[in-house]
Amino acid sequence: MEQLWSPWRIKYILSEKTKGCVFCKAFAADASQDKDYLILHRGLHNAVIMNLYPYNNGHLMVIPYEHRETFEDLSIEAIAETMILMNKCVAALRLAMGAQGFNVGVNMGKAAGAGIDEHVHMHVLPRWIGDTNFITTLGGTRCIPQSLSETYEQIKVAWEALDT
Repeated sequence: MEQLWSPWRIKYILSEKTKGCVFCKAFAADASQDKDYLILHRGLHNAVIMNLYPYNNGHLMVIPYEHRETFEDLSIEAIAETMILMNKCVAALRLAMGAQGFNVGVNMGKAAGAGIDEHVHMHVLPRWIGDTNFITTLGGTRCIPQSLSETYEQIKVAWEALDT
């Protein structure tokens, strides 16, 4: 039997689980805690947050502040800002990580594969030629080659550079 070791996961396994929406909890926190919640940017209607359980390095999410299950229930202003921030995520990931392509998508509802289906959000995943290697193909497992805190700092610098 082959084993993959991820000892850092024990902290999550043993931790007390959050009641309620994890996104709303992050938004309610003081902005001084943004790094703890992996919040890269707070806009007027949405925030950009790194995914705590990423599919690959640099996996970002654009999340409306309004707690809604679908984009149909959001204001036009929130929807418009979602797209503007998605575009900035792409630019920041190109700058920070040299991304060569992107998967951008929304899973609305459990049937569509949403892990957090009660609060709609958009995923922005950077991709590189050859980023699906043997362990993904044969083992159905993804390797994340950089810590979340290092990735956060790298993307944050790029995000702020785009503002200048």
